[in-house]
Amino acid sequence: MTQPSRRKIISPLQRGWIKVRLMQETQRLYIYNELSQVRGLIQILMKHRNGEQWSKEERELLLRDLRALSHLSPYLILILMPGGILVLPLLAWWIDRRSKGRKNKDR
Repeated sequence: MTQPSRRKIISPLQRGWIKVRLMQETQRLYIYNELSQVRGLIQILMKHRNGEQWSKEERELLLRDLRALSHLSPYLILILMPGGILVLPLLAWWIDRRSKGRKNKDR
């Protein structure tokens, strides 16, 4: 009986690892893009706390920034939970799977 070559055993593991890394990278870029949209949020929030009024444009910016942050809430909850960072690849897979299903239904 011949033993299977080492390359055949390692190859599926490597492919699985590459998939996990790609999902993690995709979700990392998504989080980074969402957080980069809310730059300046603290300055606008502090303006009201310091007794100044928000202009109409600032209110629109606040709504846009808060909506962007609300899309990140599943990520933020997982990151803040003890051991939650270990579940992040699973969340990335779940969200990726859901978005692919929606794209197929639109066609």
